[in-house]
Amino acid sequence: MGTSKNIAVIGAGLMGHGIALTLARAGHKVAITDPVDAARESVKDRIAQSMADMGCADSELPSAIACINVEVSTAEAVASADVVFEAAPEKMTLKKAIFAEIEAHAPDDCILASNTSVMPITEIMSDLRLKNRAVGTHWWNPPHMIPLVEVVKTEWTDTAVAQTMFDLLADAGKTPVMVAKDVPGFIGNRLQHALWREAVSLVENGICDAEAVDTVIKSSFGRRLAVLGPLENADLVGTDLTLDIHENVLFDLEARQGPSPYLQGLVEAGKLGMKSGQGFRTWTQQEADDVRARVASHLTKLETILET
Repeated sequence: MGTSKNIAVIGAGLMGHGIALTLARAGHKVAITDPVDAARESVKDRIAQSMADMGCADSELPSAIACINVEVSTAEAVASADVVFEAAPEKMTLKKAIFAEIEAHAPDDCILASNTSVMPITEIMSDLRLKNRAVGTHWWNPPHMIPLVEVVKTEWTDTAVAQTMFDLLADAGKTPVMVAKDVPGFIGNRLQHALWREAVSLVENGICDAEAVDTVIKSSFGRRLAVLGPLENADLVGTDLTLDIHENVLFDLEARQGPSPYLQGLVEAGKLGMKSGQGFRTWTQQEADDVRARVASHLTKLETILET
């Protein structure tokens, strides 16, 4: 582990607690806050539960929890921070207001990071006085279990700032990648939703049902994606074969620029997925709980397998 830093996490929800957990386990001092009293009061218990779910040894919990202080305000949390991670809901006005408060109270040499899946980092940071020390960090959900963090540079970000963030994350056991240009969706969500667009289209056009789409992915190329990326796979089978396939398939793939009307119809009908009991598929509460448990178990086992 490198030198211990003072980390501030603004937001103690699902993402914030996972970020705090990760950095505390790495030995950093973490100050976390949230405007919601219940979130602050429960965050250490939720961190302890998440560590248990990850299979962490009981002996590791006290040292991690000892690294975390829960603060009442943003000003208190960031006062002596070396790095601040904002993990608030995906609302532009909220994030910009939080960074205005952070910049008013944090040291001028503190690195500022916004955790967001798709929102433009450039816009989030546009009102900062010192824009050069700001980056995006897209942690994937659940943040304490998914290795990837995308470090997103804006046109103002100092190279040294981005590299310091990259190194901090790598030292904490994450797998960071550098996103040199701030584009919608960064890298991961652009790739993921290109697949999702075609998946929705297959169902929308009556080619198959949703269960068939999921089965095909889970029972074929999905099994190798954890160890073989698409461009590695292209090199494995040969770029010539990849080109032949593209010439015969790409012309017929979904190329719609906007969201699918089928997807829009599901949302308008209140079919919001597992939380409403119906989306592309119908879900009982038990089925939804089983899926969540299966994902958590798989991620834990996969990390163990890949480490050996």
